[in-house]
Amino acid sequence: MGMLFVGIVLASIVAIIAWLSWPLIIGAPWVPTPMKAVHSMLELADIHEGDTVIDLGSGDGRIITTAAKEYKARAIGIEADPIRLLWSRSSIRLKGLSERAKIIRGNFFHKDLGEATVVTVYQTQQINNKLKAKFERELKPGTRVVSHTFTFNGWTLSKADRESENYLYII
Repeated sequence: MGMLFVGIVLASIVAIIAWLSWPLIIGAPWVPTPMKAVHSMLELADIHEGDTVIDLGSGDGRIITTAAKEYKARAIGIEADPIRLLWSRSSIRLKGLSERAKIIRGNFFHKDLGEATVVTVYQTQQINNKLKAKFERELKPGTRVVSHTFTFNGWTLSKADRESENYLYII
């Protein structure tokens, strides 16, 4: 029994280290969007039934589940972290949102965003600047892009909620 206990403890330590370090390995630390900002982002983008919301780096899925549940939108998250991916997929199932929400594993730079009517982003300024060319190539005119905290240099701001630090751009 002593060896079994040691094995369980070691496995738990490895799992915790992996859970904490995976975001650093892939170069994207997980910083959850505050729920007040989530609601502000979705309101700023004027989300409604019929929209397809794509959240880049969807983490625990809070933007996706809120868009699907409260706004009846179709919602897709793209997440590279397998632990957050499992967490958010479980959350979608537990909330009964599988008909309208899903999480795709992968790097959002390598995923086609063309079906989006709304894109939500909470990345760094550097990543936002890299995303501009992708958005200009893939998003249809009229697509709404909402960013939390960071802006898109050179783009004309359509609306802002400065209190929540959310910025809306229309392609």
